Amino acid sequence: MLGLITAIGPLSLDMYLPAFPAIAADYGVPDAQVQLSLTTCLIGLALGQLAGGPLSDRWGRRRPIVLSVAAYAIFSLSCALAPAAPVLVALRLLQGMAGGFGVVVARAVVRDLYSGVEAAKFFSRLTLIFGVAPIAAPALGSAVLKVAPWPGIFVTLGVIAALLTALVALRLPETLPPQRRAEGGFAETARAARTLLTDRQYLGFALGQGCAFAAMFAYISASSFVFQDGYGVSPTAFSLLFGLNAAGLITLSQANRRLLDHFPPATLLTGALVTQAVAAVAVLVAAAVGSLVGLAAGLFVVVASIGAVMPNGTALALDRYPERAGTAAALLGGIQSVVASVAAPLAGVGDAGTGVPMGVVIVGFAVLALLTRTLVAPRRPGGRPADLRDHRGRRTRG
Repeated sequence: MLGLITAIGPLSLDMYLPAFPAIAADYGVPDAQVQLSLTTCLIGLALGQLAGGPLSDRWGRRRPIVLSVAAYAIFSLSCALAPAAPVLVALRLLQGMAGGFGVVVARAVVRDLYSGVEAAKFFSRLTLIFGVAPIAAPALGSAVLKVAPWPGIFVTLGVIAALLTALVALRLPETLPPQRRAEGGFAETARAARTLLTDRQYLGFALGQGCAFAAMFAYISASSFVFQDGYGVSPTAFSLLFGLNAAGLITLSQANRRLLDHFPPATLLTGALVTQAVAAVAVLVAAAVGSLVGLAAGLFVVVASIGAVMPNGTALALDRYPERAGTAAALLGGIQSVVASVAAPLAGVGDAGTGVPMGVVIVGFAVLALLTRTLVAPRRPGGRPADLRDHRGRRTRG
């Protein structure tokens, strides 16, 4: 159930990518305005997480998840009825807020139950479903487009969310009992947020993960125009290519669970960020020379690296604040979404079909992710990273 809730994000962002050209033509607007609906959805995901995390620390986890997924279903159906592009852009903001509310509470549920290496392993399992969603989403979107116009994609999202609401209402238990819930109002939440944002270690992991995700999001936002318009790839072939990249993410996320038995999360995180930065340079070079094969290969590695970045970065960031798991998860997701929202419009600047603008943005954020992880998150004296605790409370190398 937590995996399905977490999949709301990629479903919202990826399922309607094959419909971008059709939406632009239907509304008679430039491609950039359609991309703006992707940006507002991502901003909504950030705002929803920032609100949902602290509220779940006070109200518990179950009720906020049920209400947020139900609201997501309603706003998805509303998107299908949008009469103009600006209305769609606004409704996508609300849809993203509802989805983000549920996503952040799902992360907090994991932190309620696990910590340290065990949390990193569980987040790797969630990343499996997070990775399956991008595979299924564009293919499902293309299938819907064969039998219905593009609003049918949002109808499908609404139906999926309605079914998920019923499942969660019936089966999800409460993981934060009343005695562990936070007290106080907005002032207490603000103090907790200030503590998190002044913790260099937390901030380093959060910003590093956010920039790495932004590099991948530049690909998500621009890839349909690059491959379909720039290189003449068909919508079906684009969906298959998109799915292949997500398969790489899945494979590495599951390998990460095994690697955690031999390497600390911080080491795996740094290795993944280095790999992404090198692949990002390869993407830019391939785009500059017009190599479709080189471009696809580089993007495969850029996306796959997220399979190790997300679970390890999330576990490292949340491990220090078990009593404020909702707020910590909210800021983590908010930072990630805000940084990624900057990447989407930048990737569409200039002649987007060549892939060069996308490559420049990917390189910039991948390098920034590595620098942030290296320079902001401090190490303890002697060069050792901060420790983590496993599920038995024993210290492990982190």
